[in-house]
Amino acid sequence: MIEKLTQEQLKCKLNLPIFHIIGEEADRLGRECYVVGGYVRDIFLGRPSKDIDCVTVGSGIELAQAVAKRLGKHTSLAVYRNFGTAQVKHNHLEVEFVGARKESYSHDSRKPVVEDGTLEDDQNRRDLTINDMAICLNSHRFGELVDPFGGLNDLEKGLIRTPLDPDITFSDDPLRMLRAIRFACRFNFKIVPETFEAIARMRERINIISGERIIEELNKIMMCDKPSVGWMQLQRCGLLQIILPELQALAGIENRDGRGHKDNFVHTLTVLDNVAAVSKDNLWLRWAALMHDLGKAKVKAYDEKIGWTFHNHDYVSTRMVLPIFRRLKLPLGAEEKYVEKLVSLHMRPICLADEGITDSAIRRLLFDAGDDIDDLMILCTADVTSKIPEKVRRFTENFKIVRQKMAEIEEKDRIRNWQPPVDGIEIMERYSLAPCREVGLLKNALKDAILDGVIGNNREEALAFLDGEAMKLQLKIKEQ
Repeated sequence: MIEKLTQEQLKCKLNLPIFHIIGEEADRLGRECYVVGGYVRDIFLGRPSKDIDCVTVGSGIELAQAVAKRLGKHTSLAVYRNFGTAQVKHNHLEVEFVGARKESYSHDSRKPVVEDGTLEDDQNRRDLTINDMAICLNSHRFGELVDPFGGLNDLEKGLIRTPLDPDITFSDDPLRMLRAIRFACRFNFKIVPETFEAIARMRERINIISGERIIEELNKIMMCDKPSVGWMQLQRCGLLQIILPELQALAGIENRDGRGHKDNFVHTLTVLDNVAAVSKDNLWLRWAALMHDLGKAKVKAYDEKIGWTFHNHDYVSTRMVLPIFRRLKLPLGAEEKYVEKLVSLHMRPICLADEGITDSAIRRLLFDAGDDIDDLMILCTADVTSKIPEKVRRFTENFKIVRQKMAEIEEKDRIRNWQPPVDGIEIMERYSLAPCREVGLLKNALKDAILDGVIGNNREEALAFLDGEAMKLQLKIKEQ
């Protein structure tokens, strides 16, 4: 539902003093000035918005300089002359200023030839009607809505469409195709047929857009309440095959001898939505959900006795994470390692639930997952998407047991982020060893003994165990 507001009510919505200051400085300079875009859209949607974009007919930089001077202390001004824009920060507010402009494009570039223009020119070049409304800030027209393309009507009906011919709009700036899908996903709106068909026709144009700009839109889709909506749209229009073909490869069901497997694309998006429902702000857990089964397309095989198999898909999926992160311009530090870890471990709790829950297996899971164990359990729980109630009930009950035993063992043994009670340096000193293969063998033997419950996680038992292992390796034990 949108708020239907009169001009007087719009004036009340623009209750921040900065809007009046901007309007007064624009009047003093003899310029038209408007707040535009997302801030206006969000007023009618009743949503809070911190990003304020202002368009003036003339120099946006000059108006920004005048506003910054007027605001005085606690104000910063950043000028980007190459782009003809400026940003004013005051307390917790950020306002972007730009001069109204018109643009023309060549076919092989998204860098336009930019000229000064009117408000009409500026609105003609924008991406979607719902982002194309403007509210005047000049004192004699303060609060007047300028909506030449029916953006308010589209907001009310929940429609996504372009102001002008969608083929031209998307050809000029192909990133607008992703923005259309992202806003449809964010607001649960419908992309009108002619706009969606244009996205499908123009999809190859996305190749001229930088990876950094594409991933920014994909991350925003990922952070929607139901990100599957965006990924489904990407698949339907053909953009998915260009951007993330590994995910596209999961789509579809193959039947043989009357046996079919589930649609792993649909399954993956269900897992993603399940994760999003319980983890509101963890972008990387959502990426782990999207990538956890990518290897299934590569390892899928048919066995006449047991049907379809996906053996080692967790291993293959893990190997795919880094190359995809590189290609999509995702960060290659801790975020990539986190996703890689969760993908590699996502079958472990499920296997525990199937094969029996031993203390040793729980210790190893806690050791390998470390502080990410809770996120791993969210992913694994989300991964149960079976339509068979009994199967869901069984996994749910077994996961409860896994969680309970993890809590008990962690309380007793402190395995999470475990550090050995005797480290490699002390092993070398105790047995008069230089760095060598035997040191690694002793360290691994100690780790396995503690994780398997052979000895307790304490220094006294660890030293006694190492002495015995050293004797087996016929090492010279340091004299006590």
